[in-house]
Amino acid sequence: MDILVYIESRGGKLRAAGLEAVSGARKLADLTGGKLNALLIGTSLDAMAGEVEGYGVDRLLLAEHPDLENYSPEGHREALLAAVQESGAKLVVMSASALGRDLGPTVAARLDAAFLPDCISVEYVEGRLTVTRPVYAGRCIMTLAATAWPAVVTLRPKAFLAAPREVAAMERLPLSVSLDGKIRARMLEFLTEAGEKLDVTEADTVVSGGRGMKGAENFQLIEELAETLGGAVGASRAVVDAEWRPHSEQVGQTGKLVSPTLYIACGISGAIQHLAGMRSSKVIVAVNKDPEAPIFKTADYGIVGDAMEVLPALTKALKELN
Repeated sequence: MDILVYIESRGGKLRAAGLEAVSGARKLADLTGGKLNALLIGTSLDAMAGEVEGYGVDRLLLAEHPDLENYSPEGHREALLAAVQESGAKLVVMSASALGRDLGPTVAARLDAAFLPDCISVEYVEGRLTVTRPVYAGRCIMTLAATAWPAVVTLRPKAFLAAPREVAAMERLPLSVSLDGKIRARMLEFLTEAGEKLDVTEADTVVSGGRGMKGAENFQLIEELAETLGGAVGASRAVVDAEWRPHSEQVGQTGKLVSPTLYIACGISGAIQHLAGMRSSKVIVAVNKDPEAPIFKTADYGIVGDAMEVLPALTKALKELN
């Protein structure tokens, strides 16, 4: 069974989640015995196409159009549908990023396809696709299966390792996309924060702060520890609502889903809405002065103490190790 994977990009650069989706799709292609088709959408795609080589893609479709330079729900949907028709793929794979959560259901509806979202594992045995996904804020794991095609699968970021994989030769093929009258909303301006901060969804280490940080000025302690570890800064919803930190850093059910190797929660009590966004982290460390804080039930390691005292000491110790 042939597979199509959408490789997410932004600002002319491949996103880590996009390459992780390629690795997950490559696994499925190996299991089904089919070809792996990949899709890049945007403008000036040649540089990104060169980066895709070496990740196990058999054929790369290039949907290049000036109206697709930035994300467009209708434009990207039409490009994906055109790629499905061109490739003959029965299974569509993409990242369960914010973009994928918006695009995946739309494509599945247009294809009248089964939709299996936010998967952390995939298997294919004797014509049956089986996936698992976290539910109830990560407290349970649900198993879903599909036996009819087409189907659309989104893969949770960090659930699959972006691993290089050689193929005999990757074919490149321009993809024609008709957008006349299809795009109803256009992005007029894309604003990015100064300093090119590492996005929490891309980071291998995330240091998050909650109400226990007592004020916006104390987040410098979070920033110093994150910088020392080469990670990103995260925040709870309460912190974002208080305008201590920007919404782009919010981790949780109404924020971003993260699955880093290391997640350090500082002054965060552990509300279920926050746990929903970070429970799948490989190692969780909690710093909280309340020994009864719910976060300790989820954490692999816990430090009972005031974050104002623990964080400077931890940062100093890590710097001395380097």
